[in-house]
Amino acid sequence: MAGLEPLYAWALPAVSRPQDALVCAVHWELVRHGYRCLGAGDQPGADERKSELLPAGWEANKEVYTLRYKSLDDARELLLKAITVEDSMILNVMDRSSQKVADVTLAVADYINPEHLDDFHKVYRNTEELRTRITSGIIAPLGPPSEKVKKEPEAERKDPDLLQDSDPLRLPPRQPAGTRAPSWPSPLSPFAVGGEDLDPFGGRSGGMIVDPLRSGFPRPGIDPSSGIPGRLPRGAVPPGARFDPFGPLGAGRSGPDPDHLPPPGYDDMFM
Repeated sequence: MAGLEPLYAWALPAVSRPQDALVCAVHWELVRHGYRCLGAGDQPGADERKSELLPAGWEANKEVYTLRYKSLDDARELLLKAITVEDSMILNVMDRSSQKVADVTLAVADYINPEHLDDFHKVYRNTEELRTRITSGIIAPLGPPSEKVKKEPEAERKDPDLLQDSDPLRLPPRQPAGTRAPSWPSPLSPFAVGGEDLDPFGGRSGGMIVDPLRSGFPRPGIDPSSGIPGRLPRGAVPPGARFDPFGPLGAGRSGPDPDHLPPPGYDDMFM
């Protein structure tokens, strides 16, 4: 019970019986839970101040120890009466603000060694059990004193990055330097629309000109001289370039006839 030792050394001149030592332990446990002592007796005195020490005359009445406490935030005021009944002590505590009452009975011999009242290191026994009994029997039923928590503004508690992301006027961040650009779609992909227009010399599919013979599947080359009397000179059409033949494709070639796809809006059935 850290802090009890200096308190007991200060109160030792007034300790004359085991009950006095037990009251010192109960007092310090209340201090640990956020209360300070105002004074002794039922009624407040003049110039009272909250203190971690026991007030003058705290041990005057050996039958009933009466002490008053107030929480650090002044929200609660407790009235403690430690009543001596043979070898036991009844702790009765009332919260004056809510009128709640809690009590616990302690066997003095379980926690105090009457033969060593002048030696702090030997006077207390079963200290952890004593703390548990006080906490569960008095502190918990009345509730710990509330602490004033400094509330920071809502905007300060939010993540700055989240605030920026929620701003509709904020431009999205650019792609960091050094990152890889997205790869182009596969030439065999049927959804690579417009890819060849972006890279006409890359041999990719997906241009705006519909070419059923260049849908991504391997086919024999197209004769650019189809439909004209002579033949185009070698190199007139670069390899892989898009080229519309002058006439219908030669017989025996697979694939649909380009004439089956008239221009949009053209209603001449004899074309």
